[in-house]
Amino acid sequence: MVSTQKRMIITLLKGMMEDDDQVFSMTKMIRRKTCLIMIMMMGMFVTTTYAAGDTNNVYSPCLDAKVQTGDGFTFGIAFASNKQSFLQDNGGPQLSPCDRRLGLASNGASVAVFRPKVDEISLLTVNRNDTASGSGYMVAFAGQKYAARSLPIMFADNTHTITSFTLVLEFSGGTLQNLFWKSYGCNSCSGGGNICLNNTDCAVPNSKCQENGGSGCNIGIQLAFSGTDKNLDVLNSWYEVKNLRQYSLYTLYSNLRDTIVAPYEKFF
Repeated sequence: MVSTQKRMIITLLKGMMEDDDQVFSMTKMIRRKTCLIMIMMMGMFVTTTYAAGDTNNVYSPCLDAKVQTGDGFTFGIAFASNKQSFLQDNGGPQLSPCDRRLGLASNGASVAVFRPKVDEISLLTVNRNDTASGSGYMVAFAGQKYAARSLPIMFADNTHTITSFTLVLEFSGGTLQNLFWKSYGCNSCSGGGNICLNNTDCAVPNSKCQENGGSGCNIGIQLAFSGTDKNLDVLNSWYEVKNLRQYSLYTLYSNLRDTIVAPYEKFF
């Protein structure tokens, strides 16, 4: 009787152990499947992230591009000594700097090319040494069939340079429609020999920029976007700049640079 009970207990224990082994095997299987699913999800995430990067393969400012938020967008800024350089035959309609009829190269003009990310506020800097000496005007442009260009805007006279600008790129369905220079008046223009050029922008004396060994005043351009991208998503960065229009990103950048770099310049 006792032996029979022992055999029943042993059989029961073996069954429980086999069940535990099955449970353990199933647990391992579930874990393996879970890990596999997680790896697949990570792969999908990486693929999606990669696909959401820069999809614009147009790198020339003289070609058309259709962009979405997060793409890079290439445009140019042309610099010349007078407004007439941007007009056909020095008095006709304004043409895009991409138009060979302007002959900008023969007029001593220079061009800077930028590729900011769509709908991100960017700060562009232009070395004054790379622009026309003395007084100067600049035009922002991009595109071929949709050849958008800004109006010429003065950035310097013979003694002063405007060091802070705001440029807005307006899109419709991902295609550039226009470029606008925004001015906020001369309320912040006071002291230090600063003057108000054209009653619209505050200009800094070139001599002030040369005090620390520089050869001229660099130009800072706050860049923002408006309109819609090719997915018809609204571009909002212009509204952010508009709400912060009392501040100059270039001034903030310059002050930060002076605070961090100036104490160590003697070592370089």
